[in-house]
Amino acid sequence: MEVPSKIAEVVESSSAEFTAQCYKLEQAPPLGCLVRVGGKPLEIYGVVYNIETHSLEPGRRIVARGEKMESEDEIFQANPQLSRLLRTDFNVLVVGYSQGDSLCQHLPQRPAPIHGFVYICTEEEIRTFTDCLDFLGLLVDARLPVPMEEVTAACLRYISQAHPDRQAFLVRAGRELAYLLSGDARKLSSLLKRLK
Repeated sequence: MEVPSKIAEVVESSSAEFTAQCYKLEQAPPLGCLVRVGGKPLEIYGVVYNIETHSLEPGRRIVARGEKMESEDEIFQANPQLSRLLRTDFNVLVVGYSQGDSLCQHLPQRPAPIHGFVYICTEEEIRTFTDCLDFLGLLVDARLPVPMEEVTAACLRYISQAHPDRQAFLVRAGRELAYLLSGDARKLSSLLKRLK
Protein backbone atom coordinates (compact mmCIF):
# COMPACT_ATOMS: atom_id res chain seq x y z
CA MET A 1 0.00 0.00 0.00
CA GLU A 2 1.25 3.46 -0.95
CA VAL A 3 2.21 5.64 2.04
CA PRO A 4 1.02 9.28 1.96
CA SER A 5 3.83 11.79 1.60
CA LYS A 6 3.89 14.57 4.25
CA ILE A 7 5.27 17.65 2.50
CA ALA A 8 4.09 20.79 4.27
CA GLU A 9 2.24 22.44 7.12
CA VAL A 10 -0.77 24.77 7.11
CA VAL A 11 0.30 28.36 7.92
CA GLU A 12 -2.92 30.23 6.95
CA SER A 13 -6.43 28.89 6.82
CA SER A 14 -10.00 29.89 6.00
CA SER A 15 -13.20 27.99 5.27
CA ALA A 16 -12.57 27.83 1.51
CA GLU A 17 -8.78 27.64 1.22
CA PHE A 18 -5.47 27.34 3.02
CA THR A 19 -1.80 28.15 2.53
CA ALA A 20 0.86 25.57 3.34
CA GLN A 21 4.60 26.05 3.80
CA CYS A 22 6.82 23.33 2.32
CA TYR A 23 9.39 21.64 4.52
CA LYS A 24 11.88 21.78 1.66
CA LEU A 25 12.49 24.76 -0.58
CA GLU A 26 10.89 24.48 -4.03
CA GLN A 27 9.39 21.05 -3.34
CA ALA A 28 5.73 21.96 -3.60
CA PRO A 29 3.24 19.56 -5.17
CA PRO A 30 2.37 20.37 -8.80
CA LEU A 31 -0.43 22.70 -9.87
CA GLY A 32 -3.72 20.78 -9.73
CA CYS A 33 -2.48 18.18 -7.25
CA LEU A 34 -5.02 16.74 -4.80
CA VAL A 35 -3.76 17.10 -1.22
CA ARG A 36 -5.16 16.25 2.19
CA VAL A 37 -4.81 17.85 5.63
CA GLY A 38 -5.13 16.08 8.93
CA GLY A 39 -6.26 12.65 9.90
CA LYS A 40 -9.17 11.01 11.64
CA PRO A 41 -11.78 12.13 12.53
CA LEU A 42 -11.63 15.04 10.01
CA GLU A 43 -9.59 15.07 6.79
CA ILE A 44 -9.83 18.07 4.46
CA TYR A 45 -9.13 17.70 0.72
CA GLY A 46 -8.03 20.44 -1.63
CA VAL A 47 -6.54 21.27 -5.02
CA VAL A 48 -3.25 23.19 -5.33
CA TYR A 49 -3.94 26.37 -7.31
CA ASN A 50 -0.85 28.54 -6.77
CA ILE A 51 2.80 28.01 -5.80
CA GLU A 52 5.34 30.66 -4.85
CA THR A 53 8.85 30.91 -3.45
CA HIS A 54 9.75 34.10 -1.60
CA SER A 55 11.82 35.64 1.19
CA LEU A 56 10.95 34.84 4.80
CA GLU A 57 11.10 38.60 5.49
CA PRO A 58 8.11 40.28 3.80
CA GLY A 59 9.93 43.53 2.90
CA ARG A 60 13.18 41.95 1.79
CA ARG A 61 13.56 41.28 -1.93
CA ILE A 62 15.58 38.37 -3.26
CA VAL A 63 18.80 39.47 -4.96
CA ALA A 64 20.30 37.83 -8.07
CA ARG A 65 23.56 36.02 -7.18
CA GLY A 66 24.52 33.84 -10.14
CA GLU A 67 26.16 36.17 -12.67
CA LYS A 68 29.53 34.37 -12.52
CA MET A 69 28.22 30.88 -11.91
CA GLU A 70 27.53 28.06 -14.36
CA SER A 71 24.45 26.54 -12.70
CA GLU A 72 21.70 27.37 -10.23
CA ASP A 73 23.02 24.68 -7.87
CA GLU A 74 26.27 26.64 -7.51
CA ILE A 75 24.34 29.59 -6.11
CA PHE A 76 23.04 27.48 -3.22
CA GLN A 77 26.44 25.81 -2.68
CA ALA A 78 28.12 29.24 -2.43
CA ASN A 79 25.28 30.65 -0.28
CA PRO A 80 24.02 27.82 1.99
CA GLN A 81 22.07 30.33 4.13
CA LEU A 82 19.60 30.85 1.27
CA SER A 83 17.69 27.67 2.06
CA ARG A 84 16.93 29.16 5.50
CA LEU A 85 16.07 32.66 4.21
CA LEU A 86 13.60 31.55 1.53
CA ARG A 87 10.41 29.52 1.67
CA THR A 88 8.04 27.86 -0.76
CA ASP A 89 4.33 28.14 -0.08
CA PHE A 90 1.36 26.81 -1.99
CA ASN A 91 -2.31 27.77 -1.91
CA VAL A 92 -5.04 25.16 -1.84
CA LEU A 93 -8.73 25.46 -2.68
CA VAL A 94 -10.79 23.24 -0.34
CA VAL A 95 -12.97 20.84 -2.36
CA GLY A 96 -14.20 18.38 0.26
CA TYR A 97 -13.64 16.48 3.47
CA SER A 98 -14.17 13.14 5.11
CA GLN A 99 -15.49 12.60 8.59
CA GLY A 100 -15.78 9.08 9.86
CA ASP A 101 -16.95 6.98 6.91
CA SER A 102 -18.59 9.93 5.17
CA LEU A 103 -16.87 11.62 2.18
CA CYS A 104 -18.35 15.00 1.23
CA GLN A 105 -17.51 17.23 -1.71
CA HIS A 106 -18.43 20.60 -0.25
CA LEU A 107 -16.85 22.90 2.34
CA PRO A 108 -16.27 21.52 5.84
CA GLN A 109 -17.73 23.16 8.95
CA ARG A 110 -14.25 24.15 10.14
CA PRO A 111 -11.17 25.34 8.27
CA ALA A 112 -7.98 23.29 8.08
CA PRO A 113 -6.10 23.52 11.40
CA ILE A 114 -3.04 25.76 11.62
CA HIS A 115 0.08 23.52 11.69
CA GLY A 116 -1.99 20.69 10.23
CA PHE A 117 0.19 18.35 8.19
CA VAL A 118 -0.37 18.39 4.43
CA TYR A 119 -0.04 15.14 2.47
CA ILE A 120 -0.08 14.43 -1.25
CA CYS A 121 -3.00 12.04 -1.78
CA THR A 122 -2.15 8.49 -2.76
CA GLU A 123 -3.56 6.99 -5.95
CA GLU A 124 -6.07 5.01 -3.87
CA GLU A 125 -7.21 8.19 -2.07
CA ILE A 126 -7.54 9.99 -5.42
CA ARG A 127 -9.67 7.18 -6.90
CA THR A 128 -11.90 7.11 -3.80
CA PHE A 129 -12.32 10.90 -3.76
CA THR A 130 -13.06 11.11 -7.49
CA ASP A 131 -15.73 8.39 -7.55
CA CYS A 132 -18.00 11.44 -7.43
CA LEU A 133 -17.20 14.59 -9.42
CA ASP A 134 -19.27 17.11 -7.41
CA PHE A 135 -16.03 18.85 -6.39
CA LEU A 136 -15.71 20.19 -9.94
CA GLY A 137 -18.50 22.66 -9.13
CA LEU A 138 -16.33 24.21 -6.41
CA LEU A 139 -13.40 24.43 -8.83
CA VAL A 140 -15.22 26.05 -11.75
CA ASP A 141 -17.04 28.54 -9.49
CA ALA A 142 -13.91 29.59 -7.55
CA ARG A 143 -12.60 33.15 -7.84
CA LEU A 144 -8.87 32.56 -7.93
CA PRO A 145 -5.91 34.81 -8.81
CA VAL A 146 -5.04 32.31 -11.55
CA PRO A 147 -7.35 31.25 -14.42
CA MET A 148 -9.92 28.67 -13.34
CA GLU A 149 -9.47 26.79 -16.63
CA GLU A 150 -5.75 26.27 -15.96
CA VAL A 151 -6.29 24.95 -12.43
CA THR A 152 -9.23 22.70 -13.35
CA ALA A 153 -7.44 21.21 -16.37
CA ALA A 154 -4.23 20.67 -14.36
CA CYS A 155 -6.27 18.96 -11.64
CA LEU A 156 -8.03 16.63 -14.08
CA ARG A 157 -4.77 15.75 -15.88
CA TYR A 158 -3.14 15.01 -12.51
CA ILE A 159 -5.91 12.90 -10.98
CA SER A 160 -6.63 11.03 -14.21
CA GLN A 161 -3.22 9.37 -13.83
CA ALA A 162 -4.53 7.52 -10.76
CA HIS A 163 -7.34 5.88 -12.76
CA PRO A 164 -6.76 2.59 -14.63
CA ASP A 165 -8.67 3.92 -17.66
CA ARG A 166 -7.43 7.51 -17.85
CA GLN A 167 -9.40 8.30 -21.01
CA ALA A 168 -12.71 7.05 -19.60
CA PHE A 169 -12.21 9.19 -16.50
CA LEU A 170 -11.48 12.30 -18.61
CA VAL A 171 -14.60 11.67 -20.73
CA ARG A 172 -16.71 11.39 -17.56
CA ALA A 173 -15.15 14.62 -16.22
CA GLY A 174 -15.72 16.34 -19.58
CA ARG A 175 -19.42 15.49 -19.40
CA GLU A 176 -19.65 16.93 -15.89
CA LEU A 177 -17.88 20.10 -17.04
CA ALA A 178 -20.25 20.40 -20.03
CA TYR A 179 -23.15 20.39 -17.58
CA LEU A 180 -21.52 22.85 -15.14
CA LEU A 181 -20.41 25.27 -17.87
CA SER A 182 -23.41 24.90 -20.19
CA GLY A 183 -23.96 28.66 -20.04
CA ASP A 184 -20.34 29.54 -20.87
CA ALA A 185 -19.25 27.85 -24.09
CA ARG A 186 -16.01 29.87 -24.28
CA LYS A 187 -14.81 28.71 -20.84
CA LEU A 188 -15.85 25.13 -21.55
CA SER A 189 -14.02 25.08 -24.88
CA SER A 190 -10.92 26.62 -23.34
CA LEU A 191 -10.93 24.09 -20.51
CA LEU A 192 -11.47 21.05 -22.73
CA LYS A 193 -8.58 22.12 -25.00
CA ARG A 194 -6.29 22.12 -21.96
CA LEU A 195 -7.20 18.50 -21.15
CA LYS A 196 -5.51 17.14 -24.28
